[in-house]
Amino acid sequence: MKIAIFTDTFAPDVNGVARTLKRYTDYLEAQNIQFRVFAPESTKESLFSSSIHRFASLPFFLYPECRLALPNMVHVKSELQRFQPDIIHIATPFNIGLCGLHYAKKLEIPAVGSYHTDFDQYLDYYDFQFLSKFLWKYMHWFHRPFHKIFVPSNETLSQLEAKGFQNLRLWSRGVDSSLFHPDYSAEKIRKNYNIGEKYILSYVGRLAPEKDIQTLSAIANGLPEEMKKDIHWIIVGDGPSKQDLIKEMPDNVTFAGYLSGEELANIYACSDLFVFPSPTETFGNVVLEALSSGTPVIGANSGGVKNIIQQGKTGLLCEPKHTEEFISGIQSLLQDKNRLQTMSAQARAYAQTQTWDAIFQGLLQQYEEVLQEPAMLRKYA
Repeated sequence: MKIAIFTDTFAPDVNGVARTLKRYTDYLEAQNIQFRVFAPESTKESLFSSSIHRFASLPFFLYPECRLALPNMVHVKSELQRFQPDIIHIATPFNIGLCGLHYAKKLEIPAVGSYHTDFDQYLDYYDFQFLSKFLWKYMHWFHRPFHKIFVPSNETLSQLEAKGFQNLRLWSRGVDSSLFHPDYSAEKIRKNYNIGEKYILSYVGRLAPEKDIQTLSAIANGLPEEMKKDIHWIIVGDGPSKQDLIKEMPDNVTFAGYLSGEELANIYACSDLFVFPSPTETFGNVVLEALSSGTPVIGANSGGVKNIIQQGKTGLLCEPKHTEEFISGIQSLLQDKNRLQTMSAQARAYAQTQTWDAIFQGLLQQYEEVLQEPAMLRKYA
């Protein structure tokens, strides 16, 4: 099987879509499966690869890490004709995705798509709610030709079914439990960041309105004074709201910036709790990484996160924006050491069942099912 992937974000970009696709292409490479990636140029330095074709781009206003590319259509067509993919996987609905859809139809190559980001919810955080009707109309048009649409969680699948989308299939996410594990040195983190408080709470993610960092700030400031003085927060990530968050958060906070690899894994592992109030996740990769690190999660009862956290077993789910519910959850767990330890073990055990290899094998099987359809069923309208 030869696979062409069209995406408006790819490594070394730092977001869930880019990281998932990079891990996927690493898997394909390890399995000796040929692929080509068509993606925008990155704002960060990227390694050269003959399998990755990049194009000049501009930032997308709702999500600067997702680029609006200016693909060279002649180059794309000639590369597709030379490579002759069996299937095209379109991961994003912007310029690169449109380019992929155009040539899937023109060259009669079966196409599948994946739905990663709930842009409709993003509109609420940027005061563009009036665009919602037009967005959904476009998303229906864009996804209609796909033989299958892969979604990362059952919650997202249900939401799209209610919107009238068809051919939906679950493509969940995994975690590298050999990287994200509990056996890192907490003392190393405490020394590096000069942390003397009893507890460490962490957040990992983009610092932007759609992640509801306002609630994160309200939680940190609203904790009882007696508990607040025993807590140190580590905030990992960057984004347009970082400076506002620095001003709003209490003094007991470390802003660590973007981290990856063992540096990031060490933060998860040394944390007593991972706090994630974002209600807009279609999955929530960072939640699964925290659980794999043996760190219980207090997250928003929304989107894909509600499908990952097992209530009262691996963490706690709180209603979005309900600051007091988050605060109560933090208090109850930090004051019950035995329960926290039990949750930690259960979190790790659950994450170890979520392997990337099994998830990618399932995706390739879904491709095979499309390719085994009679040719007449794979024709585009």
